[in-house]
Amino acid sequence: MDNVILLLIVGIPIIGSCILPYVGRMSAGLRNILALGFVSASLAGSLMLVPDVLAGKIPSITFSFPLGCNFILCADRLAVFMAIVSSSVGAVVIVYSFGYISHYRHQDEYYFMVVLFLGAMMGIIFSGNLIFLYVFWEITALASWRLIGFYREPRDVLRADKAFLVTVFGAFVMLLGFLMLYNQTGSFDLAAIKASLKTNPLPDMAVFLILIGILSKSATLPFHTWLPDAGIAPSPVTALLHAAVLVKIGVYVFARLFLVTFTVSGIWHTVVPWVAAISALVSAGAALVDTDMKRIIAYSTVSQIGFIFLGLSVGCPVGAAGALLFILMHGLAKGGLFLCAGIVEHNTGTKNITRLGGLIGTMPVTAVSFLFCAFSVMGIPPFGGFFSKYLVLAGAVEKGQMLVAFTFLAGAVLTILYLFRLFNMVFLGEAKGAPAREGSPVMVLSVTLLAALSLVSGIYINYPAHFAQAIVKQMSGM
Repeated sequence: MDNVILLLIVGIPIIGSCILPYVGRMSAGLRNILALGFVSASLAGSLMLVPDVLAGKIPSITFSFPLGCNFILCADRLAVFMAIVSSSVGAVVIVYSFGYISHYRHQDEYYFMVVLFLGAMMGIIFSGNLIFLYVFWEITALASWRLIGFYREPRDVLRADKAFLVTVFGAFVMLLGFLMLYNQTGSFDLAAIKASLKTNPLPDMAVFLILIGILSKSATLPFHTWLPDAGIAPSPVTALLHAAVLVKIGVYVFARLFLVTFTVSGIWHTVVPWVAAISALVSAGAALVDTDMKRIIAYSTVSQIGFIFLGLSVGCPVGAAGALLFILMHGLAKGGLFLCAGIVEHNTGTKNITRLGGLIGTMPVTAVSFLFCAFSVMGIPPFGGFFSKYLVLAGAVEKGQMLVAFTFLAGAVLTILYLFRLFNMVFLGEAKGAPAREGSPVMVLSVTLLAALSLVSGIYINYPAHFAQAIVKQMSGM
């Protein structure tokens, strides 16, 4: 039964997305409901797998093809965790879209691309073969390209092209690393590669090539500039790309390959944390001086992704557990920030924070929701982001990387500064321009839900922490 569920988790959104444009010609309402239903089916299926994966089972299904390109889906604890995070935030984004996208053209294409994107993410998460992982990886690049350029203006298309070229270039370089793996092990199947390499470190050149693809998709320095530029997309798209799915693909594949499948030489446990630290600090500085609301939040995403890379790369179970928790907490909180920014932009007509102010008077629910999500990203207790950041930094200290930990601590201070600056200039002070109002009920409900979850996940941190610890134990073979 688990094997069928696994196939449906991936198949329903991918196949279902293809019928949405046809349904949309008949009924926009039915199309919207089906889009939510397809993503919710992936969420429900992932939740159904939780008891079995926590019990130690690893459901899988295989279809054999020539040349080692076997279609393999495999569900361990890490995969199920990522699927739940991605599909749950994705479902909230689709609900929000009901209000945000309702008056724009190209709605059929929008829902088609969003659901296809989420289905491809499920494919990446559960793929047990590097070739199919690469195929799903490129599908997400294609879908994000169309979504970033949704408005069709020349500037929008140019920035969408930039995101596409950067991530596709990185993916091609990563594919070269996969071919080096095949040359050494004779297989593209992750289980066979793990058995072949055993405890032998992967050649440094293969590690370098694969990291290029991972860092480009995760918008990590020096490949980070495409992500702030992607802020020209509709706000639900930016929430999807920055919070729930796109940038998390890189950190997930990093964990899947470098923590689960094979080992790397010790130098990478120093190089990757430093790359992440510099990326986190530089992008936090950029967020502190920018005046575009969505670009500030985007730079914040680049910075916070660095924390996740730090936790996964230092080689410490505590840090890895913190990184996994931060994937969840960042997804909830950053998704909420982007959706709040979307309400502000939607109802004021501007993203420039110098032209905004005093919106807490007319948008109290949005303002409080933004503040709650910001507290989690800052790492303010008892919000969920506090515990995850603490564990990540504790892992770096435990491994003796004090200077890296101090650099990230400086980045955390900058996070507090630029998010308070953003909240102050948008929601406090004197009102500017025409009076704004709250968003539509589904938009306000979406941001309220994510804000509440950002708080509740911290208050009841034991539950996600237990799951994260169980994932780390399975990854380390304990």
